[in-house]
Amino acid sequence: MFRRTFWFTTGVAAGVWATTKVNRKLRQLTPESLAATAANKALETGQRLKDRAVGFALDVRDNMAQREDELQEALGIQDDALPAPRRLTAIEYTPSTDRTNPKYIESPMHSYNRNEDH
Repeated sequence: MFRRTFWFTTGVAAGVWATTKVNRKLRQLTPESLAATAANKALETGQRLKDRAVGFALDVRDNMAQREDELQEALGIQDDALPAPRRLTAIEYTPSTDRTNPKYIESPMHSYNRNEDH
C-alpha cells in the first residue's frame, strides 16, 4: 500500500514538474515574448557598441594628442607659437530677412497675404 502511494505521489510530482516546464517554455515562445527578448538583446548590443565606440574615440584622441606633442618636439615648435586650437561649435540657424533668399521665413508679425488691399 505504501509503495503504491509513494509511486502515485512521485508520478503526480513529475507530472506537475513537467507541466510547469512545458508551460514556461510555451510562454517564452509566444510572439510577444520573442519580440521582447529580441528588443532587449538589441538594446544590450547597442549599448555595448556605444561603449566600445566611445572608448575607441577616447583612445584615438589621446594618441592624437600624444603624436602631436611628438611632432611639435621633433620640429622644435613651442606651444605659445601655435595658434589656439579650433573648437567646433553648433551653428545657430537665423532666418534670412531677404525675400529672394530661399531660407527666407516670413515673420508672423508681418504676414504677407496677397488678398489684402494695399
